[in-house]
Amino acid sequence: MEAQAQGLLETEPLQGRDEDTVASADFSSMLSEEEREELKAELVQLEDEITTLRQVLSAKERHLVEIKQKLGMNLMNELKQNFSRSWHDMQTSTAYKKTHETLSHAGQKATAAFSNVGTAISKKFGDMRNSPTFKSFEERVETTVTSLKTKVGGANHGGGSFEEVLSSTAHASAQSSGGGPRRAEEEELQC
Repeated sequence: MEAQAQGLLETEPLQGRDEDTVASADFSSMLSEEEREELKAELVQLEDEITTLRQVLSAKERHLVEIKQKLGMNLMNELKQNFSRSWHDMQTSTAYKKTHETLSHAGQKATAAFSNVGTAISKKFGDMRNSPTFKSFEERVETTVTSLKTKVGGANHGGGSFEEVLSSTAHASAQSSGGGPRRAEEEELQC
């Protein structure tokens, strides 16, 4: 009995099977003829009101379309306006602002980190340029360039072919690095 009393007091909306149960129940035997006539009249009145409301709604929707057409508003313009409004609403939301601030802060930190890396690399290149190995390499390049300049436009104004200049430069480079078997080959090429 308590379960039935509990069922009567439930405030949950009716579910599909509950509606079927109510629809299949025959309450007409519990109504008097007068109550039945009143309910039928109320039903007709509700149906008429619903029909009238649908007609009014349809007329208002047509009027809305006419006004929009007169104002030059079409579906594309409405979509643009809705998108703009939504974008603005999103940008003014606290979640967007917090995310924007966080990403901005992260971007600033990344920029600073890249700047520090660039400075460190520049310093390493500077240190490397001042190293004895780089100095030795730089001196060899300068010697080679000077030798080439001397061969091409220097004391030998009679000139010479490009191959001769290259050969003599290679010979000079080999002499400065210690020579070896290449020296003999280069001397043969010059003859």
